[in-house]
Amino acid sequence: MLTNLTPTPCIVADSVAMRYRVPSTEVTEDNRYPHMKFLRLLNPLPNTVTVNALNEISLVVNRGESVGVIGRNGSGKSTLMQLISGQIRPTSGAIHASSTPIMLGVNAALVPELSGDQNVVLGCLAMGLSHEEIADRFDEIVEVSGLEKSIHLPMKSYSSGMGSRLRFAIAACANPEILLVDEALNTGDAQFAARSKKRMDELRSEAGCVLLVSHSLDTIRQMTTRTIWLDKGDFIMDGPSKDVTKAYTAFTKHLSKGNNISAAKLRAEAQSSLPMVNLLKTTGSAG
Repeated sequence: MLTNLTPTPCIVADSVAMRYRVPSTEVTEDNRYPHMKFLRLLNPLPNTVTVNALNEISLVVNRGESVGVIGRNGSGKSTLMQLISGQIRPTSGAIHASSTPIMLGVNAALVPELSGDQNVVLGCLAMGLSHEEIADRFDEIVEVSGLEKSIHLPMKSYSSGMGSRLRFAIAACANPEILLVDEALNTGDAQFAARSKKRMDELRSEAGCVLLVSHSLDTIRQMTTRTIWLDKGDFIMDGPSKDVTKAYTAFTKHLSKGNNISAAKLRAEAQSSLPMVNLLKTTGSAG
């Protein structure tokens, strides 16, 4: 008997772009009057300029995938995650998702004065879990976080790594179909890395998908099978995590040595290999 192996999309980004209009103190007057620039800085009358946070991008993430998102600061990684999560609306294009994405970031709102276990309840309630569901999953959340007895201490006494582990454990144990993780797994804890990878694999096996933003290429390689590379708002590369992180590493090494021309060539070569996304066949499958 033949099995239907057609991928089912969880997320579809259809020609999505994000632009902002922001004030700028840049002076456009004639350079023959440099004192005017100084006077404008003392009493600025800001111009308004357009910032392209994310240039047009089309992307499909299927059920069962774990996708890494990499790039230099200011490349549009967090903007993409905010668009997918629905925190902001795109300037153009559209995002389609099969269910409500759960966004996890290092700044996820929990209450520092409350203990870890109290924040577990608070975080789970905020995600719509019932008291019964929280009770059923409480021990699992504590186990994934690895906090042990520290779960009873105020969150304000936690290190940043401990707080990140707790936020991940809360979000992941809510069994989201779509989990977005923004710089929350770089804790340097090998045991937690193993637990979080196991939990992400379970989510994917339950027909979910995970998007992970991280500056740690080791984390990307360990946690994901596919990676997309963004740079200055442009979509550069999409492919197996091993291949994309290798290309990105070569690119950043050239930049660090001041070889900007070589870096630009590598960037162009990577971008030329981007696969074409046929959205006509996929947008009807995601809600």
